[in-house]
Amino acid sequence: MNPPFHFHQGTVPLLISMPHAGTRIPAEISAQLMPVAQDKADTDWHLPLLYNMAQELGASVLHAEYSRYVIDLNRSPDDSSLYPGQDTTGLCPLDTFAKQALYPQGKTPDAAEVQRRITHYWQAYHQQLQAELARLLALHGRVILWEAHSIASQVPRFFQGKLPDLNFGTADQHSCAISLQQALADTLHNSRTEPVYSHVFNGRFKGGYITRNYGQPEKNIHAVQLEMSQCLYMNEAAPYAYRPDLAAQVQPLLRALLSTCLNWAAFQKGE
Repeated sequence: MNPPFHFHQGTVPLLISMPHAGTRIPAEISAQLMPVAQDKADTDWHLPLLYNMAQELGASVLHAEYSRYVIDLNRSPDDSSLYPGQDTTGLCPLDTFAKQALYPQGKTPDAAEVQRRITHYWQAYHQQLQAELARLLALHGRVILWEAHSIASQVPRFFQGKLPDLNFGTADQHSCAISLQQALADTLHNSRTEPVYSHVFNGRFKGGYITRNYGQPEKNIHAVQLEMSQCLYMNEAAPYAYRPDLAAQVQPLLRALLSTCLNWAAFQKGE
């Protein structure tokens, strides 16, 4: 089995996590899935490439090897809903964002198969995430977890109309210090990049399991999720090609936001 994640160890108090960037599906699971699964339409495509400034900034980077159709690393292992009362996909998704069935009728994963996937894929990613957060916290006294995500700009199943360009989630200001969220908002407000990107904090996406579970500002662990509309850096239709021309426009703002996190952490340490 391929390693369930890719990891680069950095030197600054910033860990960038990409739990939905994986595209591999093991043969034994692929054989269970409907043909539509091979499109992997719901992938957070190309994020390691989009965030190519991360290592230069000194950040640690963790991204998944396997598709969210295998198991969703940003869901609770007990499969509790992130948004009670709203439609959402689960720990081992049964359908795509477009409500296309991923498994033939009567062939969905049973409890034993779900537990096997938790053991083989989910636990490994979270153990690495926890270990790196602990290492950076011990080194620096505080750490910022940046949850990097992307999604098609229009997904009627989850929201009406077109999503804002940049969707920040801080669990309604519970997963990070309010001053960090304000620093990010100030960076967005003061940005002179073109084009101007729309943004929202704690709108449709408030942060998934990783943001909510690991963001503990009272323990100096601050988590922020950014769900980016994919039209900002890629083609949203298959084969989902990366668009370097578009990416080059938004990457300076991404760099500024990550730098804001590091500057905020340095200021806190200096107090």
